[in-house]
Amino acid sequence: MARFKVTQLKSAIGRPERQKRTLLALGLRNPHATVEHEGTPQVLGMIKKVAHLVKVEEI
Repeated sequence: MARFKVTQLKSAIGRPERQKRTLLALGLRNPHATVEHEGTPQVLGMIKKVAHLVKVEEI
């Protein structure tokens, strides 16, 4: 299964509560934070919901 490096580029301030909680669920707490995740359907769905706030790289 693929691994992804997810980096938060934009702040969650002023965003809907669901997007804020999705970022927290991914482990992103502040801009320029980076986490690695397996490419499960659940994680890919969360990344898709906040794609405008993050940068995704396949490892």
